[in-house]
Amino acid sequence: MHRRLIAPGALAASLMLAIPASAADYSPGAPGIGDPYYPAYGNGGYDVSHYDLRLKYQPESDKLEGTATLLATTTQDLSRFNLDFLLDVSEVRVNGAKASLTTSGEHELEITPKTPLPKGTAVTVVVRYSGVPSSKKAYGFTSWHRTPDGGVGANEPEAAWWWFPSNDHPLDKATYDVSVAVPDGTQAISNGTLQSATSRLGWTRYNWRSNKPQATYLATLAVGRFDVTTGTSESGIPIVNAYSKDLGDNYGAARASIERTGEIADWLTEYFGPYPFNALGGYVPNTTTGYALETQTRPFYSPRQFANGTNVSVVVHELAHQWYGDYVSVAGWKDIWVNEGFARYAQWLWSEHEGEGTAQEIADYVYASHPADDAFWTVKPGDPGPENQFHIAVYDRGALALQALRNEIGDEAFFAILKGWPKQYAHGNATVGDFLKYAEKVSGQPLAALFDTWLYQASKPSAPAARDASIASRSASTPAQPKSWKKIAATNDVHEHEHEDAPAREH
Repeated sequence: MHRRLIAPGALAASLMLAIPASAADYSPGAPGIGDPYYPAYGNGGYDVSHYDLRLKYQPESDKLEGTATLLATTTQDLSRFNLDFLLDVSEVRVNGAKASLTTSGEHELEITPKTPLPKGTAVTVVVRYSGVPSSKKAYGFTSWHRTPDGGVGANEPEAAWWWFPSNDHPLDKATYDVSVAVPDGTQAISNGTLQSATSRLGWTRYNWRSNKPQATYLATLAVGRFDVTTGTSESGIPIVNAYSKDLGDNYGAARASIERTGEIADWLTEYFGPYPFNALGGYVPNTTTGYALETQTRPFYSPRQFANGTNVSVVVHELAHQWYGDYVSVAGWKDIWVNEGFARYAQWLWSEHEGEGTAQEIADYVYASHPADDAFWTVKPGDPGPENQFHIAVYDRGALALQALRNEIGDEAFFAILKGWPKQYAHGNATVGDFLKYAEKVSGQPLAALFDTWLYQASKPSAPAARDASIASRSASTPAQPKSWKKIAATNDVHEHEHEDAPAREH
């Protein structure tokens, strides 16, 4: 008879495998996801895969009641975790058990589950809440827009806090079911496809579904009285557009612009590849805001975008974002050029398509029309800082960088990159650095110096650098203004997100 000897170390290791982590091994999830521009945005310790939002909204009082069910997975041994949220919470349950809760900071809901959650645990979080979104502010502003007949949740980089609890950062994408009950005669508009609309006892419940990963800031809700049009793009994508009934003089121009959504989306597929979602559309509520936003599958447009007539260029911009911003989202907010430079460049390509000025002519004009001492050149599109995240330089200088890239590597490689990039990072996140590496791989050329000149220097690229990139090199005088320029410039406030009532924010 032989005894099997077990070394003490091996015995200790085997016993450890059988013992779950002690309470001391669990720690709180971080109150921010780690974005240097917005340290308190998003949260650590878990990853959300799906949001189910069952809501009831009363337009007269702006009261919102809801039950949010979040499906998530823990990414650490978790003692407690945060959600980003502003409304009043009456109860939270984690995996069926009542959890304790408190609030902290400007917009943090701290949740402590009854028992700690080991890493890799599937978690169901149910949050019951109510409140008046327009009465809530964080950092001195609101992203909930009250309208004469309802309200709208739409803003960037934050909007979710005012209507649903979330992990509010593009790094944590999820699918969505949004079910909203509103008084009969009022509609609820959200992302994706309308699954059903049923009326009962004076209320109509609209059920919307987004079946592809979606960043929290791209989720939207609009309640009001709308004229709704439906159709299908030539490529077969269903379209739902909605126009507030009280747009007044802006109604015709808004509708004449947004009804071209299907045509423009099909045109963009030539440059960016297949449309990445199963729904299209846009909506124009009667807000006093000035911006538009690429809310996934159904962009938000303010009436002001159409105050001077039709504005197809802004529709091009927001639909381009469905690939650049929605399909592929920023890994951090400093990577905003990967969204805005490309959406702006799509407007330049549309100008070319319409015979109103080539992308080269627009690039020459932009370069020449800003003198070297213009503050325009001090903003670095590759890392503009939170205070300049939506500065016009991120758009125009950002698009200028793309024209410089196009001239450097040639049309074949350039358009291969435009089409291949969304596919490379489909439904994911990426950085400016990722784009540089991808462009170098496809073109076979070193591009770091070009990117540094056009995206990262706080000064106007020199005349030799411009000549090297074939920008504004044909004449010493300022080129003529392209015919499309006024239409493009009319969208300059497309993302001037209205935090004007906010004090300077530390991020």
